[in-house]
Amino acid sequence: MISRPVGALSGRIVTPGDKSISHRALILGASAVGETTVSGLLEAEDVLATATALRALGADCTRSGGQWRIHGRGVGGLAEPDRVLDMGNSGTGARLLMGLVASHPFTTFFTGDASLRGRPMRRVIEPLAEMGAAFWSRSNGRLPLAVRGAVEPLAIDYTQSIASAQVKSAIMLAAMNTPGHTSVVEPARSRDHTERMLTHFGADVSFVDAPDGGRTITLVGQPELGGCAVEVPGDISSAAFPLVGALIIPGSRLALVNVGVNPLRTGLIETLQEMGGRIEAVDARELSGEPVADLVVEAGDLVGVDVPAERVPRMIDEFPILAVAAACARGRTRMSGLGELRVKESDRLAAMVEGLVACGVNAEAGPDWIVIDGVGGALPGGARIRARHDHRIAMAFLVAGAAAREAVAIDDGSAIATSFPGFCALMNEVGADMSEAGA
Repeated sequence: MISRPVGALSGRIVTPGDKSISHRALILGASAVGETTVSGLLEAEDVLATATALRALGADCTRSGGQWRIHGRGVGGLAEPDRVLDMGNSGTGARLLMGLVASHPFTTFFTGDASLRGRPMRRVIEPLAEMGAAFWSRSNGRLPLAVRGAVEPLAIDYTQSIASAQVKSAIMLAAMNTPGHTSVVEPARSRDHTERMLTHFGADVSFVDAPDGGRTITLVGQPELGGCAVEVPGDISSAAFPLVGALIIPGSRLALVNVGVNPLRTGLIETLQEMGGRIEAVDARELSGEPVADLVVEAGDLVGVDVPAERVPRMIDEFPILAVAAACARGRTRMSGLGELRVKESDRLAAMVEGLVACGVNAEAGPDWIVIDGVGGALPGGARIRARHDHRIAMAFLVAGAAAREAVAIDDGSAIATSFPGFCALMNEVGADMSEAGA
């Protein structure tokens, strides 16, 4: 695919539904009694893999009239699947469903694509094993793997060494079918979509905040979850791409409608505003327990900043596009605490440096940090980027091409469909020029 330089972006964008919330809406709907209706669900490959897996586990998940309807089995009521659950590229779907089945007394097999099979699962396996589940996997907990759920699951108090919403959520989902009180202590707050949605479905979830910024989350097991209506807000991780495009392409002005602005997800907005980005949140409101707003974005000069490591959990998926913003800024940007980016869909630190250097930007990375010397305007561009089958790397460098002096190409854009189907078409509607190479 190729992205050519453009004059400005302008217009209105409705971003696709939040991927994290979409996974959770399906999973909790399948665990509730009665019907759950979900509007705004992200119909991307990752989320559809979760829907397919839940059908194999006995839940009825169907699309009807623009909504999704889930007829749940009740807590603990899932059935043993008669096939391997193929989660595609979805690390979130795999880890959350491993938690869900860990307290069901049957065996479930998981696999995924080449990228997912290379990603470590041990950090989820360890606490779920403490709850009584048994696992058989490749080295370092990699897929394919089998989970034998606990016959008599045990409530645990689990302290995380590193804040992880996926690990926390896997434990909470296992705890639903576990008698007693299960607690997770996180050293810093990570995204709390699972806790919010559990509460929305009627579970008893409580919180104790620590003076050092940590939090203890406790779930009372075996709740009676009731089917309900869920409205999924727009995904801030997807909105990040047109948002940054509007900041770095002179003359641009975009309105991004119905974006989730959960404070545990807004680290990118905070960072871009520190860099001088003109971003205004208007019409703040709430959907199904999640804060939502419209974001109005205007182009302007950006300056380099130091991004503190403690902010990383609030923007872990947005670093590829932040790197593009930093490359267009004036001065140096430093980001630290990024070790987790080495084991995402790709080694994102390496991919970001490789791509930026190819576009004429000075960048360097270490084990958990990256330094970018911004060019103070349009990137030189003129590069062909190896996207590494990573949707966020692909989209980041397509945005870079729109803001460059010469077009930027990526070797493969197929992974974009895992999180943002229709990305290029949507960007083109507001002024971008992205297409299949040769088209």
